[in-house]
Amino acid sequence: MHKKFRIRFGFSCSDNRKSKTCTELSRSIENPKWVGIVAIVITFAMCGTVAQAQQPAKIRRIGVLSPGTPPRPVIEGLRQGLRELGYVEGQNIRFEYRYAEWKSDRLAELAAELVRLKPDLIFTHSVSGAQAAKRATTTIPIVFGASGDLVQGGIVASLARPGGNITGLGLLSVELDGKRLELLKETSRKLSRVAVLVNSANPAWQRYPQDLEPAARALGLRLQRAEASSLGEIERAFLPVLQGGVDGLLVVSEPLFQSYQTRIAELAVKHRLPSVSEVPGFAEAGGLIQYGLSIFDMGQRAATYVDKILKGAKPADLPVERPTKFEFLINIKTAKALGLTVPPELLMRADKVIK
Repeated sequence: MHKKFRIRFGFSCSDNRKSKTCTELSRSIENPKWVGIVAIVITFAMCGTVAQAQQPAKIRRIGVLSPGTPPRPVIEGLRQGLRELGYVEGQNIRFEYRYAEWKSDRLAELAAELVRLKPDLIFTHSVSGAQAAKRATTTIPIVFGASGDLVQGGIVASLARPGGNITGLGLLSVELDGKRLELLKETSRKLSRVAVLVNSANPAWQRYPQDLEPAARALGLRLQRAEASSLGEIERAFLPVLQGGVDGLLVVSEPLFQSYQTRIAELAVKHRLPSVSEVPGFAEAGGLIQYGLSIFDMGQRAATYVDKILKGAKPADLPVERPTKFEFLINIKTAKALGLTVPPELLMRADKVIK
């Protein structure tokens, strides 16, 4: 028959930066042969638990460099993706935001400012943002989301082996713009000359629309460059476009144009130009066709890169990812305003029809 036993003990733990000690204050033990060992184990376990509970979680700092103004879908996607991976702002992660407010000459200054804060990682988007971050540091890891031609822009050595301290997600600008021209042609059969609206202050578009010429020729289309780097320039850009006899508009995937997408769509309808873009929300804003990837989703996907790097992975070992999921939207109301009849087969292919 087993003897009854009981353990009664108290302890206090003192914690300082150098050591943690636990002192037993009192203990009354019966049947010490077995209980003594148990008491010791429990005591040390509880002390360890208290010490662990008192250990503050390390807060990782992420510098965010954006060419535009808040909010930006790619940044919101990044934050959402990190939350899903267990990162809680204020507890184990903190963001330092720097927005250039469409003033490209400020990117270098803001990138240098972030580097001086010594963050664990810098997140940016767009070719200009990635270039500014890369020039500012060769040691702090950089993750980009939704950036254009990364190899041509000198940001990575190759998509498979980016090299250096930078990696992330790249767009398919030329390939997808060719597809957009194709959709615009299917919607407006008489289309012959298309204006390509680019941000003249963004180096990503220096070779546009030249890079798009092969796709345009295959569709029997001619292209004309239209430039704008502010709202005022966007409105003025339509004058030479109209004088050039264009009958369609392609708006490149540019953060600046997302901010002014409603005005761009209005001007396109006013001048009776069927329009197409990848810019998020373009179809809902009144543009005729929106085709491309979800910038928000790309931000979410970029969170996996951030997570891997914070856990020890090197940017040079993480290949640049390219999107595989695309969205196709058509605005029927805009089509009617332009006097166009969208082919039924095109409507069937659309992910969303806006009426």
